[in-house]
Amino acid sequence: MTIWVDADATPVAVKEILFRAAERTKTMTIFVANQFVNVPPSPFIKRMQVSAGFDVADDYIAKECQPNDLVVTADIPLASEVIDKKAIALNPRGELYTPENIKQRLNIRDFMDTMRASGVQSGGQAKYGDKEKQAFANALDRYLAKHKT
Repeated sequence: MTIWVDADATPVAVKEILFRAAERTKTMTIFVANQFVNVPPSPFIKRMQVSAGFDVADDYIAKECQPNDLVVTADIPLASEVIDKKAIALNPRGELYTPENIKQRLNIRDFMDTMRASGVQSGGQAKYGDKEKQAFANALDRYLAKHKT
């Protein structure tokens, strides 16, 4: 089992949680981005720098992930792709994307894109804070406890 991280927009706090979890559970964790991502030296933590471009990191993760791998991403289309491959998708706020909720998330995302394109201001996402960080850490721990044997 591998943890794949869509690292371009992942909050620093989430990366730090993942660094510790990779070491503690000896789980291969790969940070994929189109820019340099600083990772600590570890046999369980790697970085993969892909070329610049729209969705290049997402496409790499979608291609490489396997069933039961965990993909950490806030990108809903990527989450949908990895779910189709029987991988698990978790966003940095601790929300698990599932086959049951991903279509609704895609519809909401598309609706919001349409609204923004027509000039409606949506206000954006709430600030990432301690509550979201704790929710992510808890969800990650639950996943690792269930899938690491």
